Formats: sequence, C-alpha cells, structure tokens
Amino acid sequence: MNKEMVAVLFGGQSSEHEVSCVSVQTVIKNLDMDKYDILMIGITKEGCWLKADSIEDIKSGKWRESKTHAVLSPDASVHGFLLYEGNELKTQPVDIVFPVLHGLYGEDGTIQGILELSRIPYVGCGVLSSAVSMDKFYTKVIVDEIGVLQAAYEPVLAEELVDSESVAARVESRFDYPVFIKPSRSGSSQGVHKAKNHDELITYLKDAARFDRKILVEEMIKGREIECAVLGGYAPKASGVGEIVAAAEFYDYEAKYENAESKTIIDPDLPEEVVEKIRENAVKIFKAVDGFGLSRVDFFVTEDGKAVFNEINTLPGFTSISMYPMLWAARGISTKDLVSQLIDLAKERR
Repeated sequence: MNKEMVAVLFGGQSSEHEVSCVSVQTVIKNLDMDKYDILMIGITKEGCWLKADSIEDIKSGKWRESKTHAVLSPDASVHGFLLYEGNELKTQPVDIVFPVLHGLYGEDGTIQGILELSRIPYVGCGVLSSAVSMDKFYTKVIVDEIGVLQAAYEPVLAEELVDSESVAARVESRFDYPVFIKPSRSGSSQGVHKAKNHDELITYLKDAARFDRKILVEEMIKGREIECAVLGGYAPKASGVGEIVAAAEFYDYEAKYENAESKTIIDPDLPEEVVEKIRENAVKIFKAVDGFGLSRVDFFVTEDGKAVFNEINTLPGFTSISMYPMLWAARGISTKDLVSQLIDLAKERR
C-alpha cells in the first residue's frame, strides 16, 4: 500500500510558538506510520520556514538550525513544497497538510488561504471559520445572532486610546469593576487582564493594544470554566465536557502552560441538563462559524446553572495537558485514532 505524505506545520510567528512546538510532538507520535510518511516543517518566530529532520530536533529546538528551507507553493500544479539548500532545489508533493499552528498566521485563515490556492487538503477549519473564530469580536457578533448566552462586551479600538479617559468613561458607564480586557485576536490569553479599577483599566487597555488593534472589554462572569470538544465535518459531534481549575486568579498564559497547580477535570460534577446545553451550544456555534474538522468551545457555568459562551478555538492544543485530546480519549477515541480521523476529514472538505 502506498503511503500518503502528511506535512505537519509547527512553530509560527504567534505568541503561541512554543506551545505549537509541543503540540506537534503529540501529533507526530500519534501518526500511523503504516499509513503515512511525514514531512516536518517548522516556522521560526521570524517567519523562516525550515525542514526538521526528527522529532528529537523539534524537542531540542535544533530544527531552527536546519539548512533546508521550505516554501509552500501556491501553485496548484506543485501540490506541495519547494525545498532548497544552497543552490539545490527540489519539489516535495504532499497529500495532506496538518497545520499544528496556534494563534496568528496559523489559526486565523492565513495559512488556510495558501493551502486553498495550493489545492492541498488540510486538517481543520477553513479560511472563513478560522478568521472569524480567531477574532473574538466577530465571534461575538455571530454568537449574538444565533441567540447563545455570552458575556456583555464593549469594543475598543487602539487608536481610541489617545483619549483613554473617554474610553474608560464609556466602559464604566456600562460595567462595574472588575472587567476583563482581551485583545480580539490574541491566543493563549496573551494580553488578557482583569482590571479592578480605573487606573488598571487604562493600563491594561494599552497593554492589550500591543497585541491587536481591536480590544474587547467584557463584564466579569463568575463561574466554573468548562470546555467542550467538537469533531466532524458536515455532521459534527460534541464530546463530554471538562473543567479547568486554574492555579491563578484566571486562566492566563502562565496558568495554562507554566503552573503545575492548574488542573483539568474530565466529566466534572455538573447537572446533566447543563452538560447537554453546553454540548448543544458547542455544535451550534461550530456550525454558525462554518467550522470543519475540530474546535474546542469554552464556556462558563454560573452558580445558578447558566452556560455562558466564552470563546472558540479552531486549532486547540495537543500537548499532554490539553483538553481537546483528553476529552475524546474519555469517549474512547485514542489520540492516534483522533489524528487519523482528522486527516480523513480533511479529504472530505468540499
């Protein structure tokens, strides 16, 4: 049987570069080597595309010293990569691309656009769904339209901060403190803050503006942090739910990836009707943003049992502590089977 060539992309220019380098190791380890050959392409923080020779090189970071450069050709007749070292150039066709890229330039529709031009099937959501899901403001517009409960919000543009007092007055006319401040298109909670007073609001708005021009100020929702995985193409299904118990005041980047005290609980103690509402809304939101393949949809559950939508991630983490593969493992789908299913789904996209 001829093996298919799967190209995995990792690293990237986003703030989640390091997380991607960990996620891709899980994907590579769980690729069925009886079915697939693998091409590993890492993208440095500076945007240089390099061929990695082994998973060990990815783990150590040695891949960044590779002399073999890679170009994903938008020419559909190439259907793959141009690999070059010095004056030596060769073409490497691929059958599937698995973009294990989180955040900007990986989860926002940009890499998906090149893959569409190349006519190479790829794992995960398409251009539209990736773009609108990465942008929290536009996700909220869509979720408002389908009637799913979510936190109230006030959009702020970076250029408005030349008169930060006026912006603060606008926010304070809508919300009591504390409020959450989020860059619209930053992943892994980069630039996310909890402002407890006027001065913190202005300081954190300016910090969030370092990550994106569009910023969301949200009312604080007191509740448990619950996540649900969605898998599938045109008939997606939802997993059970998991709970995040953050070791910090909220689940910021450090709490997610650097604090061992943060915990994930699969199938937490929640009323069945709340779990079913989350599962139903997770699929509803996934379909509303034109999702395909996979996403993780996050909610808060308040003390009175309301499920409040928080955000959707179209390429969730695949690290050893990531909720997405853990939720499917709890439903009897091993990570190896999950990776194979995602690759198979990529071939079904129309």
